[in-house]
Amino acid sequence: MPSTVAEKHKIPLKQFLPLLGVTCAAFIFNTSEFMPIGLLTGIAADFHMTEAGAGRVISVYAWVVMALSLPLMLLVCRMEMKRLMLATVAVFSTCQMLSAASTGFAGLMAARIGVACAHAVFWSIAAPMAVRLVAEEFRSKALGMIVAGTSIAMILGLPFGRMIGLAVGWRATFVGVGAFGFTVMAYLLFVTPRLSGGQSFSVKRLPELFKTPALAGIFALTLTTAGAYYTAYSYIEPFLLQTAQLPDGTVTAVLSVFGASGLIGSKLFSKYYDKAPRLFLKSTVFTIAAALLSLYPASAGLPSVVLLFVLWGTAATAFNAACQARIIQETDESASAVAMSIFSGIFNMGIAAGTMFGGAVCTRYALSWVGVAGALVILPAVAFLLFAGMKRKRGLQPQS
Repeated sequence: MPSTVAEKHKIPLKQFLPLLGVTCAAFIFNTSEFMPIGLLTGIAADFHMTEAGAGRVISVYAWVVMALSLPLMLLVCRMEMKRLMLATVAVFSTCQMLSAASTGFAGLMAARIGVACAHAVFWSIAAPMAVRLVAEEFRSKALGMIVAGTSIAMILGLPFGRMIGLAVGWRATFVGVGAFGFTVMAYLLFVTPRLSGGQSFSVKRLPELFKTPALAGIFALTLTTAGAYYTAYSYIEPFLLQTAQLPDGTVTAVLSVFGASGLIGSKLFSKYYDKAPRLFLKSTVFTIAAALLSLYPASAGLPSVVLLFVLWGTAATAFNAACQARIIQETDESASAVAMSIFSGIFNMGIAAGTMFGGAVCTRYALSWVGVAGALVILPAVAFLLFAGMKRKRGLQPQS
């Protein structure tokens, strides 16, 4: 009897196999996004330029994803989802190979823009596709798996990419990512069922998405929370080295702990989100705010740094999953991918704005203040959630 009960809580193999493929794709897409961070020195040396100049492969990537997520999704939203996923992974993998083969920095930039376009489409369809691959009772677990793929990329993907780059050159890293991408594409081709095609989404319906109170709230929360998060996280390595005064090896270990904590966030989301969605989302925002505010005090010792990073990484991953779940809940099949593309664009806007603001704080004030600065950015989100909670208790909150 216990085994029968356990079986009911497991995703059937026929549904799990294609979901595993999408999870692997999430892993490789996230690995690729941040991979150049650890390869900038080699790229700069190869093209005889400064690391700051080579850093444009990172900043331009984020801006392209922000700008093109919605337009690209509107362009391809009518495609059958399996075909769209296969085409997206194919473009991604091909552009990785073109990155490796580039003979000049302009060629590398063009290839990375191609990867960014694939990234924009992938993160617009990954979550909607994941929940459509499984039965309704497994939707939270499906989203949790996609988030887990992202977390594993932070734990394994980035360090391995850097190791390959140091051992045999940065081009080999791009070749490896491209080869893995083609492997994932072949796997998805054979195990993924055909999903009913994308229904037409008219541009005229866009205002409806922003007028829906729950979606508008999620978009606003995403902008402020992502902006706050990256105000500090973009400068977390120098913060740990200079403010916390941790050795290089310890910094790498702490960042790995941060990535690993995302698996905890994924597990908590799968287990508790459906029981109390609003409370779960609120708790993630409050925890991120508390972590940012505590960043400088926690830098006094390694144990407090590790504890803080576990809480911060857990909350950040859970927040991302909860936002995607709420967007899917509030939209129909024809609008979910478009709404997710707006979410992706806004999230990347938060990344870009937060990184710029954090840089200004470092330049004008001090590196040690990035946590406090991030806490100030997230303050409107905290105030909004507290106010919404008070209205609901008084019976004044509209249904969302």
